[in-house]
Amino acid sequence: MEDTSEAIHPDKAGLPVVQETWNSFGHMIRWQEHNGAYLCYGERSHAALIFLSDGEFRFKVFQGEYPDLSTTIAILPRTETSQPEVEENEENLVFTTSVIQVLLNRQTFALTVLDKNGQEIARQETVSWSPRGATNGLFNMQEGSHFYGLGEKSSFLDKRGERYTMWNTDVYAPHMPEIEALYESIPLLLHMQGETTYGIFLDNPGRSDFDMRSHGVAYTIGCSTGEYDIYFIYGPELKDVIRRYTAMTGRISLPPKWALGYHQSRYSYMNQSEVMQLARDFREKDIPCDVIYLDIHYMEGYRVFTFDKIRFPDPKGMIAELKDMGIRIVPIVDPGVKKDPKYPVYREGVQEDHFCRYLEGDIYFGDVWPGTSAFPDFTDNRTAEWWGQLHEYYTSLGIEGIWNDMNEPAVFNTLKTMDLDVIHKNNGKSMTHEELHNLYGLLMSKATYEGMKDHMNGRRPFILTRAGYSGIQRYAAIWTGDNRSFWEHMAMAIPMVLNMGLSGLPFAGPDIGGFAHHTSAQLLVRWTQMGAFFPYCRNHSSLGTTRQEPWSFGEQIEGVLREYIGLRYRWLPHLYNLFHEASQTGMPIIRPLILEYPRDPQVTNLCDQFLVGADVLIAPIYRPDTYCRAVYLPEGIWHDYWTGERHQGGKHILVDAPLDVLPMFIRASSIVVEGSLRQYTGDQADDSITFHIYGAIADTSFTAAYSLYEDDGETFAYENGKHSKLDIRVQGETDGLRLSMRYAHREYVAVRDQLRFTLRQPEFTPSEIVGLESITLDDLAEGKTGWSMDEQSGDILIQVLDTEQNEWVLKV
Repeated sequence: MEDTSEAIHPDKAGLPVVQETWNSFGHMIRWQEHNGAYLCYGERSHAALIFLSDGEFRFKVFQGEYPDLSTTIAILPRTETSQPEVEENEENLVFTTSVIQVLLNRQTFALTVLDKNGQEIARQETVSWSPRGATNGLFNMQEGSHFYGLGEKSSFLDKRGERYTMWNTDVYAPHMPEIEALYESIPLLLHMQGETTYGIFLDNPGRSDFDMRSHGVAYTIGCSTGEYDIYFIYGPELKDVIRRYTAMTGRISLPPKWALGYHQSRYSYMNQSEVMQLARDFREKDIPCDVIYLDIHYMEGYRVFTFDKIRFPDPKGMIAELKDMGIRIVPIVDPGVKKDPKYPVYREGVQEDHFCRYLEGDIYFGDVWPGTSAFPDFTDNRTAEWWGQLHEYYTSLGIEGIWNDMNEPAVFNTLKTMDLDVIHKNNGKSMTHEELHNLYGLLMSKATYEGMKDHMNGRRPFILTRAGYSGIQRYAAIWTGDNRSFWEHMAMAIPMVLNMGLSGLPFAGPDIGGFAHHTSAQLLVRWTQMGAFFPYCRNHSSLGTTRQEPWSFGEQIEGVLREYIGLRYRWLPHLYNLFHEASQTGMPIIRPLILEYPRDPQVTNLCDQFLVGADVLIAPIYRPDTYCRAVYLPEGIWHDYWTGERHQGGKHILVDAPLDVLPMFIRASSIVVEGSLRQYTGDQADDSITFHIYGAIADTSFTAAYSLYEDDGETFAYENGKHSKLDIRVQGETDGLRLSMRYAHREYVAVRDQLRFTLRQPEFTPSEIVGLESITLDDLAEGKTGWSMDEQSGDILIQVLDTEQNEWVLKV
């Protein structure tokens, strides 16, 4: 080639590398208010501020005269904005609301946020950008700063000293603390400093970085392409930020109750007879189970929307038989559509232009499980609807749940994903895959959810996804991908799922037992004990690894696993209550202690134990051959769940934990509800409810309250008021306890004969009960309700209420 002009190509000349010069705004030239946005024009670029509420505002860098204020699908549509008071002085443009004050420096565009007392909350020192389109914001970081959120990230709870990339990535290599990018990208950073917390959400679905490591007294938020568009969310409490963020990006819809049960999976259950035998084994061994998964081998040549006719000759009959046993099938569906002109899904996708293409018009093809495959362009509403309607294939077979995998999207190439110059239609505003990469999994799950919902006659679908972006919680549960059967991976799952909960993803969990490598009996027991209280509870394992079904390690281990899987089912009323709370407030189901005890310096990075709701503390064993552990109990009194022993909080205690014991503690002055043991969530054999009251009788300072939410667990009727809410309140009196119950709402009536109440305290024995005196007698006289007592256990049984209010006094 030396005889062509290529011989003098500049890249071969050894010329010195030219250093990029990063630009900044320069000084402010002018500003104006335009349609609720405050547009501030600088010498080299401009910024728009939009106040969404008195504690939230949006800051977007733009060029040209007016900004494009559209958002990604992560942000729910909203019409209301807040109008701050605006004044300007020589140094700053000042925006004042009822809770914060925002100062935009006229010389540098530095952005300072103050609380109403004038104390600094946050400061964005600079925003700069490179000639190639990367943008970077530099924020102040104090010595006592703690960082949370960022969704599915490895390492410990507090992310100070870490750096992470938002770029959905298929990671089969062992998940290690140093991995910067996994399958989900949730660009929400929660910054706690002293008694103040705020959140920064970067709404950019391309590659972005959060760096709390490199700058000492500062942290940076940057994006390599696309727009720098951040949302500042003020607390002042961590819970306030989560509420506001989830109001902005959406909260979960209540899943079908069966999705909260125990799920069993393997890569793969190979044929219909194996699946049926698996289901029969669960029932014969009295181990509860609601779901069996079908991995890629159920398909015909890995073609989605097919069943292999030899492996699964009668899928509809199989699914119906399983449903009679209380077990549902959830099949895997990947985005890659096999290139095969005889395959109807591929042929239709080509003919109707549903696949991703290059700018020049050629379809993008990549290798995944079926071989050469095309990929639907979910950024186009027309294609998303087509994909959703294809799911009638599954619903017509009786399937009510779908597992979306490989949707980063994963491709078997050096990039691990699509070519970055693939073009997405994006509903008429075409953009490259590089710019929209992190949206692909969210948009696939949205299309799947909406398609399933359209074909399920008012029943709730369940969608599980591996990849997603902020807002994914509106459509799918998330599992943490290809973990391994390592004790370290079990331990890492705790802070990973806790931070996902803080990031608006309450329905999440890892593969119990580990997916790859070989589990052990101890590891499976300890992981199942922990997983029984995670929001998403699935055992999953890979080809060629040790089997992980609950009976795989002999009768003794089977017995322990049966007990803890059963415990999850007994706790389903309490867990469902927490799911309802998450749907209303955005609060996570399992919580780091820092969420409930933000002033306790012992818990800022505590991530080997967690709370279920606000009142239940779980301290898993996450090391082999370990039969005791230190447990930190925060302030207050805590009851050992198993023994009832009371412990003073604010300190560590040493707890015995033989293989069949998971350390669990209940906060005093709380009520925990349990249901009956059942083999699947829809089993109506015994639907009794027990309220466990943790407190001291004859203690006038004792109060406890609980609101039990219930609906049919299957349909969307609850959205139209078909649910119930029973408020329970217990008050200590000098000679007993006053128990009050009232239905705050009752358009759904559970089929139940009785409510049961227990007092959980070691010094109280059933023989001390003297009587239960009714305060309101009318309903007793009419025979509508009544009470009785179990003489052996001392439990109080109260017949189902038909009245607006009933009250009793328990005396000793």
